[in-house]
Amino acid sequence: MKYNERRKGKFLSRPNRFIAYVDIGGKEEVVHVKNTGRCKELLVDNATVYLSVSNNPERKTKYDLIAVEKATQGEVVLINMDSQVVNDVAEEYLKSLFPNTTIKREVTYKSSRFDFYIEGEGTRAFCEIKGVTLENDGVVSFPDAPTLRGVKHLKELICAKKQGYEAFVLFVVQMKNVRYFIPNDITHKEFGDALRLAKECGVKIMAVDCLVTPDIIIPNNEVEVRL
Repeated sequence: MKYNERRKGKFLSRPNRFIAYVDIGGKEEVVHVKNTGRCKELLVDNATVYLSVSNNPERKTKYDLIAVEKATQGEVVLINMDSQVVNDVAEEYLKSLFPNTTIKREVTYKSSRFDFYIEGEGTRAFCEIKGVTLENDGVVSFPDAPTLRGVKHLKELICAKKQGYEAFVLFVVQMKNVRYFIPNDITHKEFGDALRLAKECGVKIMAVDCLVTPDIIIPNNEVEVRL
């Protein structure tokens, strides 16, 4: 995934989930935040952020906040915050794992809708995608806020697995050089318990990190999952 045009700025404040105030070249601008998660550990005072530029004259905001710099493990890393790009990254990665299959998005199964359906060469699989931006000393985790929807997705994948489909959860870690992934039991233990149950029931739990620059985000290396 490549962004066509971007700007650099300094984060000032975030009055709600959808917008933030950013200093861009000495001018305070209202920008759209493309991630409705809390992200409190990322959007701190004067954090360096990166924004994509919209040329749509009908938009209320010209900029989208897509990435932020964070100091961790003795270095400054760039973390992509664009939740809307996660499925694009996931699809690219899934194509590398299942090269001779058909991959479809947003496929309904009974009363459920999964992010991806994969079919071909003996494979019939559903896959749910979760973007990960929460990091502490190289350890990444999900979720950063309680997610009843995430728990529901896991239960639905278990049902699909029992019906004879393959089932996957893919955590897209929106940064590089992480140590391993864990469920965030402190924030939402119900999700962690559901993830462990899903694994016991045969759902495959995967994670992949990403190469991130101000201009691009692409899938990189498999990340160890510790449940």
